[in-house]
Amino acid sequence: MPSCALHQIFVLIAAWLFDALVGDPEKLPHPVRAIGALIVRLEHRAPQWFKNKKNAGVCIGIFVPATAYVGAFFFIALAGAISVFVGLLASVVCIYYCLATRCLASEAAGVYRDLKKGDIIMARHRLSRIVGRDTAHLSESDIVRATVETVSENTVDGIISPLVYAALGGAPLALAFKAVSTLDSMIGYKNEKYRELGWFSARLDDVLNFIPARLCLILVPLASLVLPFGHSGSAFKTGMRDGRKSPSPNSGFPEACFAGSLGIQLGGQCSYAGVISGKPLIGDKDREIAIYDIQRAVSLMWAVSGLCLVFCTGIFFIITIVWGC
Repeated sequence: MPSCALHQIFVLIAAWLFDALVGDPEKLPHPVRAIGALIVRLEHRAPQWFKNKKNAGVCIGIFVPATAYVGAFFFIALAGAISVFVGLLASVVCIYYCLATRCLASEAAGVYRDLKKGDIIMARHRLSRIVGRDTAHLSESDIVRATVETVSENTVDGIISPLVYAALGGAPLALAFKAVSTLDSMIGYKNEKYRELGWFSARLDDVLNFIPARLCLILVPLASLVLPFGHSGSAFKTGMRDGRKSPSPNSGFPEACFAGSLGIQLGGQCSYAGVISGKPLIGDKDREIAIYDIQRAVSLMWAVSGLCLVFCTGIFFIITIVWGC
């Protein structure tokens, strides 16, 4: 295998391990904060430059990920000018910033600990950091359901998609994807404020997550095979049956696969900014959802994350063999 292929495989594995071991310390400088600041600046400026808010949204949706891609490219190039090792380290850092396995696991584990202690108020507060729905009046079972749902959904845009795009286009493409994901989380809402400005970013995020979300139909059942509680066949069956029920073109697939693997039902009523929203029921209610399902969802997420790493190194290996280094 060419040395550059070995380098890129090393970068993927090192970035995954770095994320698994270190996570996302709050005091560590993070490019997403810079991306977020750029989005806020453009959100206020772009509508002044364009009469049509949709055109402003297209401008923002193209400019932000393009800036992230170019910035990462030159950062890695400058680092590589110092030495090959420094260049590889720069790529590792960029991809590491795009991954969220440890962060998701830590946040979900915090909710689990609060519930085990009986501190439902703290559990609601901690949950509010990782979900968009209202959490102030959630019951214990609703907190568990929301935690499992956010772990499953974020397995795609926080783990599978970044790894896939890092395998396909290196750190710059992974960071460009992260910029699109950040755009969607900041302005991709279907409310009066962002309906026109954020439409392009939301659609672009849907397009980029389309294939990774459907990879859950393969990765989650396979990951379920190595877990004592996982139901591999049910994960695939439920994913195929219920994956398209969600209004989102992508989030239903990971939710359905996780629900099938865990043997629980997700979905139902929830509230966003005081407005009740009914999410479709996903999965079969083989039993009542329980606190330990948070731990099981996190374990399944870790298994999917590791399996996806193997899958993506395989992608890069095939690309190298077919097109050369």
